[in-house]
Amino acid sequence: MAMAPAVKVVLGSISFAVFWVLAVFPSVPFLPIGRTAGSLLGAMLMVLFQVITPDEAYSAIDLPILGLLFGTMVVSVYLERADMFKYLGKLLSWKSKGPKDLLCRICLIAAVSSALFTNDTSCVVLTEFVLKVARQQNVPPHPFLLALASSANIGSSATPIGNPQNLVIAVQSKISFHEFLFGVFPAMIVGVIVNAVILLAMYWKLLSVQGDEEEDAVSSEIVLEDDVSSHRFSPATMSHSQEIDETVEFQSPPPPQLTLRRSGMTATSESVAVIADHDDDAGSLASSSVPEKWKLYMWKTCVYLVTLGMLASLLAGLDMSWTAVTAALALVVLDFKDARPSLEKVSYSLLIFFTGMFITVSGFNKTGIPSALWDFVEPHAEVDRAGGVAILAGVILVLSNVASNVPTVILLGGRVAASAAAISPASEKKAWLILAWVSTVAGNLSLLGSAANLIVCEQARGAQHHGYNLSFWRHLKFGVPSTIVVTAIGLALI
Repeated sequence: MAMAPAVKVVLGSISFAVFWVLAVFPSVPFLPIGRTAGSLLGAMLMVLFQVITPDEAYSAIDLPILGLLFGTMVVSVYLERADMFKYLGKLLSWKSKGPKDLLCRICLIAAVSSALFTNDTSCVVLTEFVLKVARQQNVPPHPFLLALASSANIGSSATPIGNPQNLVIAVQSKISFHEFLFGVFPAMIVGVIVNAVILLAMYWKLLSVQGDEEEDAVSSEIVLEDDVSSHRFSPATMSHSQEIDETVEFQSPPPPQLTLRRSGMTATSESVAVIADHDDDAGSLASSSVPEKWKLYMWKTCVYLVTLGMLASLLAGLDMSWTAVTAALALVVLDFKDARPSLEKVSYSLLIFFTGMFITVSGFNKTGIPSALWDFVEPHAEVDRAGGVAILAGVILVLSNVASNVPTVILLGGRVAASAAAISPASEKKAWLILAWVSTVAGNLSLLGSAANLIVCEQARGAQHHGYNLSFWRHLKFGVPSTIVVTAIGLALI
């Protein structure tokens, strides 16, 4: 693609720079409007500066990706209501054999749940559980927090619904769900194991500190039984835009705090309202009638069956976007009540962010700058030789941490695939899988590399009774070696 006229190149670059600055630093002093508004501002500037026409801007919006993202978020909302994540939390402490065993469990559970329910969702739900487990074991929580964030990122690489950039790749490449899964799954499994080994090696002495195991086991059962049921999850925090504070944008104002004198529990009236709104939830089982209990069990069973049906349909190769939306609507109908409270938990700010990003990146492509840069790299980044794969992986790794992984995938995806297609159809598929793997694992490099990292950091820092600040440098000390080693091993397998 030839370079556009100089005026269009300059104006398009300015528009993209505005988007990039607000996406990476959403609270800059001169324009603290946040990432979502920043993406819309970048899109609007592309049209105002006539880098692209309004019709081209509308055409740049990828509706299948938005539909798939919306559907998976709605399904996650209903899975949370059906206590799926509560059960995952209980697995962290069930018959635990010490801190090392717990760290390995966290790695495995975070990876599997991220592949099925997105990495951001897993981190939102499991962070507080991990902090409680660390407190019970009398161990500093940062090894467990690093295990959660890094394993969630690695695990999410295995499926098209694991993270936003995989959604983009799956839709653009038209690689089926099962081909994507089987192509990346071996790398994911080995990557999670290697990542856990690195964590154990770095923190072996720290994890060797033992407390009173019997007391820990008892307190674990009590704390997780009570606290997990009162811990509420909102997919409004499932945002690739990495802005934790945006999660309250679509929530009601925080209600006054109330205290419940029941088994020593303290809860906000928000959680009370949620339980009251869904009187068939687990918290009301003790006082509900037998028919109500069976009604709840049947409803939970339907939620799990619909979710399994969605996954089976995706594996069978059905359209991913419509499959996810169909599963979401099936759960809405089966719930047989006003869906507004559940739909309000969907992160519409994330959908808007994606809309603006599609337009902005499309406009930047029109300038010809990405094509010119790729023309320079392409001769050295062929996927049919090890050196070329290494160079390509390095470019993706750097761009994913500088420009964020979703814009990197949108900018590079088509060009990398076209270059690989000139070699062979198999090389094209391999190029897409390499892009998915590296852009996802690249999120482990630094604390700012992915939304999952920042969610864990912010959730841990804001925890009510056992908060912890995971520092940038502490994450970097682990993230650099882990990312390099895991990325290299995964590339060899892919």
